[in-house]
Amino acid sequence: MPQTTFIAEHLELTRRHFLGLGMAGTLATTLINQQADAQETADKPKPRTKPDKAGAKPDPYFTPVADFRDVSRGKPVPHLLPEEKKREVGMTRDTWKLEVISDPDHPARLGKPLTKVDGTAFDFEALMKLAEKHAVRFPKVMTCLNLGCPLGMGLWEGVPLREVVWLTQPRENLRRVFYYGYHNDDPKQMFRSSLPIGRVLEDPYDLPPVILCYKLNGEWLDAERGGPVRIVVPEAYGFKSIKWLTHVVLTNLFYANDTYGEQNNDVDSPLKTFAATLAVPSAINSNEPIRVSGYAQVGISGLSKVQVSIESNAMPRPENDPHYLKAPWVDADLLPAPTQWSGLNDAKILAGAHGFDANGRPKHWPMRLTNAHWAAALPGLPAGEYTLRCRTIDEKGQAQPMPRPFQKSGHAKIESVLLTVKE
Repeated sequence: MPQTTFIAEHLELTRRHFLGLGMAGTLATTLINQQADAQETADKPKPRTKPDKAGAKPDPYFTPVADFRDVSRGKPVPHLLPEEKKREVGMTRDTWKLEVISDPDHPARLGKPLTKVDGTAFDFEALMKLAEKHAVRFPKVMTCLNLGCPLGMGLWEGVPLREVVWLTQPRENLRRVFYYGYHNDDPKQMFRSSLPIGRVLEDPYDLPPVILCYKLNGEWLDAERGGPVRIVVPEAYGFKSIKWLTHVVLTNLFYANDTYGEQNNDVDSPLKTFAATLAVPSAINSNEPIRVSGYAQVGISGLSKVQVSIESNAMPRPENDPHYLKAPWVDADLLPAPTQWSGLNDAKILAGAHGFDANGRPKHWPMRLTNAHWAAALPGLPAGEYTLRCRTIDEKGQAQPMPRPFQKSGHAKIESVLLTVKE
């Protein structure tokens, strides 16, 4: 199936939506202009309050592997190493080895650590053996904690991490798991994340399991995406999903020891729900209906609706309303799930994936931890300068993103876009 771009698929969905509202007259021209505006907006520097949507704009629903944005660390970045070096350090499927050990500083008692020294390190063949019985797949949008847009939307496949933890025969004093990947044999380049052992052993709130991931969108995980094996934590930001996995350490430590924690980040904050625009006219004639559309990232709190507001820049905003709670919010329309899931070489792999039924249809829409489309047709306005804003309402009826004073706990800003209405 041709891999249509996210923006083309988005505009097709919104085209059908606006046609259904009886807005066919200038629709084609409007959509063409919206696409041009969206491309122009993506190529220009963004206002400080507007998130960078470079990672969302070009993607189909499931992002082709080559089109994911990359924020990998390393000097050199490990996925750029020569193939011979990758083989030497275990970054190929036939050379990969995973050590699962006790933390020497805060030891957990294990019956059978998996180590290279003892010849018991876990390899890819053993992983595939576990996959025959335990493989799982789930959709997840991968987002960086400190960026305001997705890096890509994927269907991730792997074996629950707990299946490998059980192989070590843990006995006592096991409270957390921390893990890291290949880092050029340089301790200063190590990037580490951690989880409570309870999150590894169980899947609360109908979440998928934490996995040892080896496939993305039905394809073997390549080195740029963290292959041959990486961790993927469904509800977390990308820093928890460590690439080029080499070590899993079982520890009696009672607190997080993530590298990101040492850099003043919130390491326990789950994926947020928020909305952003994709197609907004840069200028429109007075009293002409205003058609806007965009996407929503559906975080851990779910999504019930998207709302938009337009306020005149000539009028002072209400006092003591820094989070726009008094803005004139109106409901946008959430668009239905795609009928064709672009970005997958074989859409049949959705059948049996977490959140999908046996026919590959979502059991609930919008799905948590993924993206959704929205659109709104707003009444025309007099000539002037305006600000368009969008936000989400989660499944509990709370406006998102909620005001958060700590800016390193995930994207938490309401997008603002300037809109000019001409005479």
